[in-house]
Amino acid sequence: MSLVADHVRAAYSDKQTHIVLFSSTAIALYGYDQGMMSLINTNYNYLRTMGIGEDSPVVGIIVAVYYLGCAVGAVLFSKIADKLGRKKSIFLCLATASLGNFIMFISGLGYSKGALGIMLAGRVIMGLGVGGIDSVIPTYSSELSRDEARGKALAQEFQSNIFGLLMAFGINLGVTIALGKWSQWAWRTPIIVMQAYPILLMAFVEQLPESPRWFIYNGRQTDAQAALNDIYGNEGDSKLDELLDVHEKEKGQHVSYLDMFKPSHPQFHPTIIVIMGQINQALTGYGAVSVYGPQIFELLGFRVRMAEYLTLGNYASYFLLMTLAWLLIDVLGRRKLLVQGSALLSLSFLLLTVFGGLSMNSSKLDVPPLIPGILGTVILFIATGAFGIGWLATVWLIPTEIYPTTARAQGTAISVIIWGIANFAITFLTPVMFTHLSYMIFLVFAGTNAVAGVWTWLYLPETGGRSFEENQQFFKEAAEAGTWQVRKVAGGEFGVFKYPDPEGSEGEVIDAERVPLLRRMEDQLPSVE
Repeated sequence: MSLVADHVRAAYSDKQTHIVLFSSTAIALYGYDQGMMSLINTNYNYLRTMGIGEDSPVVGIIVAVYYLGCAVGAVLFSKIADKLGRKKSIFLCLATASLGNFIMFISGLGYSKGALGIMLAGRVIMGLGVGGIDSVIPTYSSELSRDEARGKALAQEFQSNIFGLLMAFGINLGVTIALGKWSQWAWRTPIIVMQAYPILLMAFVEQLPESPRWFIYNGRQTDAQAALNDIYGNEGDSKLDELLDVHEKEKGQHVSYLDMFKPSHPQFHPTIIVIMGQINQALTGYGAVSVYGPQIFELLGFRVRMAEYLTLGNYASYFLLMTLAWLLIDVLGRRKLLVQGSALLSLSFLLLTVFGGLSMNSSKLDVPPLIPGILGTVILFIATGAFGIGWLATVWLIPTEIYPTTARAQGTAISVIIWGIANFAITFLTPVMFTHLSYMIFLVFAGTNAVAGVWTWLYLPETGGRSFEENQQFFKEAAEAGTWQVRKVAGGEFGVFKYPDPEGSEGEVIDAERVPLLRRMEDQLPSVE
């Protein structure tokens, strides 16, 4: 028992633990919004207050416009992060998200005229803040994590993202059952509860260390050394030498957003990798599943209330299975998780097409409707886990690993911009596809997942287990080789995940396949010493 207590005390005083906990709670804001809107969309009082019908495309617009706010917020707050520091930018992101959330809460409260406009304004403003969080937090977290643990840290943060999703949907479902779909408090309560996240985080942000890389980039070497000593203890001095060496090489290399879209610029190739990562994540279809979960289960033949219960169960399973994401992301690598995730998702959506068709046509085919519904539910639970383990955190991690310090904030912002635009399209089109395609929507997602997997296998380098500088070397060698195909660059070296050699000296790495999988997974578990 004393060993456990010692471990808890060590974690309590460990700055890297503080950073992960803070970042995780901030990322949960993104998940909370998705779970929050899924049942608000079907609340009768909400629809009447906004002056829209249940099947109106405006329902999708209210959901989707948030993502456009996210895209703008990513650029705005990444610029602030470079100019004023990561911590100040994070505080302003949280304040903006809090303001937008409050505006959503008061839309139509005691009045009806203009309620829709106020709700849309609140959605956009909250999107600005959350987009900033999604841009700045991964950058901040990766800059303060060890090379061999960047994936684990971000995957743990995105597990909290799913906790936010689960929490919001659970609260939403609870108040809907208690108050009914005609109560305004059944949709306002989940909105205002979200205020707990930004208010709590704003109170603690000052306790965190600033990014040492940002200090060095801004000529504040003394502050960088203090921050490194605070984070790494005795290793701080050696870390400072490494960062100073990197900064000396990057000094004067200003990179603009326009530069990153010029084919002749060194950062064009990594930028296309980032853009395609977010497009491919949107093509998995899981933005639609997160926001329109109950409607998905209704396609499998379940009544409304049962579909809502199953959605809650799916989110709970999603949260638990995300534990495998942070155990595996620094064990199998980014490429393998993404490609295998796509393969499993394609197969799952093909099966869902079959089960959805059987459920919708059960009376004609003399098939008990319960059987395809149950089988489809099992497959959807598996698919949700496959997405969480393979695709949720990885595409947010990659832009933090492949850019130099001079372009990292811009690259992460571009990632959020593309995420915002792609998810705007998906969440706006999903209700339309429900109406016109019914269960054949699953077949569309089977095809898009196959495309995402093939593209990833061909063009995405393995970034895990390597330093930022080593990952940038891939793009230099790709330019020299005149190809973007991973297997043709440096003899396929960057298609392989590297792992610390358990039998070699400290710092030596080998092909991860030469280290037993169980040994790698054990290394990721926290030790109690």
